Amino acid sequence: MTVLDTRALNRATLARQLLLDHAHVPVLDAVAHLGGLQAQEPQEPFVGLWSRLRAFDPAVLSDLLIRRSVVRTHLMRRTVHLVTADDALAWRARHDTMLRQRVLGNYRRELDGIDLDELATAGKAVMADGEPRSMTELVRALAERRPTSGPQALGEMLIPALVPVAQLPPRGLWRTRAGVRNVLLSSWLGREIDPPPSDGSDPVGQALVRRYLAAFGPAATADLRAWCGLAGLPAAVAAIREELVTFRDERGRTLFDLPDAPRPDPDTPAPVRFLPAFDNAILGYHDRSRIIDDAHRGLSVAGARVVLVDGRVAATWSVKADTVLVTPLRRFSRADRVTVAEQGRELASFLSDNSDNDSRRVQIVAPPR
Repeated sequence: MTVLDTRALNRATLARQLLLDHAHVPVLDAVAHLGGLQAQEPQEPFVGLWSRLRAFDPAVLSDLLIRRSVVRTHLMRRTVHLVTADDALAWRARHDTMLRQRVLGNYRRELDGIDLDELATAGKAVMADGEPRSMTELVRALAERRPTSGPQALGEMLIPALVPVAQLPPRGLWRTRAGVRNVLLSSWLGREIDPPPSDGSDPVGQALVRRYLAAFGPAATADLRAWCGLAGLPAAVAAIREELVTFRDERGRTLFDLPDAPRPDPDTPAPVRFLPAFDNAILGYHDRSRIIDDAHRGLSVAGARVVLVDGRVAATWSVKADTVLVTPLRRFSRADRVTVAEQGRELASFLSDNSDNDSRRVQIVAPPR
């Protein structure tokens, strides 16, 4: 079996994640290809798409949210994702069990004795009037029925584990600050959530495997689970096994992939890329060594924004006024400093309200000793 080293996996990831070349595809198609973008920080998807698409216009993504072509909803890993409307409806039911289990893992004692099916019915009944509500407002409406449950536990079980909701604009629009207001997902999108099949088959699970490999492969089943949080997908992998090709990584894990998916030459040059907080190019794997050193793995779950140099996490970045501040994790070569500064100035321009080119500033702080 062919062994793919870390660099080969890195270049495959960059190609699948639209990070090797700026892609010339519509924004909606990019969101679909990526299987959504993690979006609990509302402005981060805009940076994620700016780093991936040629001439990305943030107004287009805002318009897709307003027109309900994309939606903000809890899905993979019980985190807020920006996904297409079609994917939200197709995938939601497949994630229901995982969503419940993750909330119960945190609040089992507080929710002890609560009939969750009854609670779901009550929550949906309250939301059926279509009135946007915060989690607090929904919990308040049900509090008299559930006096023994703490409001935090009750709210997190209702949204999103039991009541599939969408977070409404203006939250998530470009350069807009707004609180979370929820409505039923089916009401917002004008279609019911796809029900699970009655024959016990798992077409959604199989589709998730194919979609994941298209955007993240080659990858192991543990990587797939890390991306979506679902435990039951090995059977889906087995069901489509004949469609897939296999490799091994340097740790001896079996990796699955789509036969015609891009696996570029490991020596393909990789451009500097600025990634937003919680980008799935990093979080979408259990073994993240293809893109980030184990010593820096904690950055990927701490919400650090990172810079890829030669395809790997080499720095973090933040913004102060109109300046992008870059903090290297290792010493940069002179060429690295030049390319990071150039890309940083482009990012500063994208993020700034000021159209003056003189305001496009980047500062690379002293590297660690």
